[in-house]
Amino acid sequence: MTEAASSVVQGRRFAVLRRLSDLPAAVGLAAGFMAVMLLIMIFAKLLQPYAFDHIDLVNRLTPPVPLSGSTWLHPTGTDTLGRDLFSRLLVATQTSMLLALLGTCLGAVLGIALGFVAAHKGGLWDELIMGLVDFQAAMPWFIVALALLAFLGNSMVIFIAIMALYGWETYARITRGLVLSAREQGYALAIRGLGGRPRWIYLRHILPNISGPLLVQLTVNFPSTILFETSLSFLGLGIRPPMTSLGQMLGEGRDYLINAWWLAVVPGMTIFFITLSMSILGDWLRGKLDPSLED
Repeated sequence: MTEAASSVVQGRRFAVLRRLSDLPAAVGLAAGFMAVMLLIMIFAKLLQPYAFDHIDLVNRLTPPVPLSGSTWLHPTGTDTLGRDLFSRLLVATQTSMLLALLGTCLGAVLGIALGFVAAHKGGLWDELIMGLVDFQAAMPWFIVALALLAFLGNSMVIFIAIMALYGWETYARITRGLVLSAREQGYALAIRGLGGRPRWIYLRHILPNISGPLLVQLTVNFPSTILFETSLSFLGLGIRPPMTSLGQMLGEGRDYLINAWWLAVVPGMTIFFITLSMSILGDWLRGKLDPSLED
């Protein structure tokens, strides 16, 4: 796909999201769905009817109700080892949501901190940090992540660190620009004239005033982070058995699309609705916190 075609596709996607975020029903459904996902993220262990790793070979590949051959013991079906699909979906959603939230928040903290340092220090520090930002933005981070996981091995610490480094440059660039603008505004100049320390000015006054755009970026980056995690797990380089995630479930089900389509379709649709709902909420929040973006 050429750069022009990619821009057209991205523009149409943003146009669709803008139309959806203008519909109260769509925003309400997205908020309700994400509320359910948050409850699952917190209470998945309590909601699962079976242990997510319980094997029942007698009932392997049982289809969901009301398909032929289904059973009410497993209304949503079972996988190749007879494990209850609903129980696994709950735990997989919990794992993917937690990892995406952790990676997004760590990346935000790193990017915001470096953005403040670049804006405050200036000079060589600014050039160095913004050089790292440009380097990160130019790198195909998914390919880099594959290389790092292949070279360093797959551990949870390395996996979370790779997710935290995904997207931090966007926070750093936004924070630097906002801080440079905010510190020249009247309230910051007045506090500085009264002898306020830079750390107090940045944390007590500037950070709360620029938190809106940063919060919007957090909601925008979350869908990308969960897709990043599920893509790595789908390829077998993220979450591995006996643990499970949405990407890992999708990877296990790809070989059974003909005979047991629900193994891939159910986690795939869950990923789709999570990213769609979060994108709608992010676009709605952007319109509320930054009215200048409204047409």
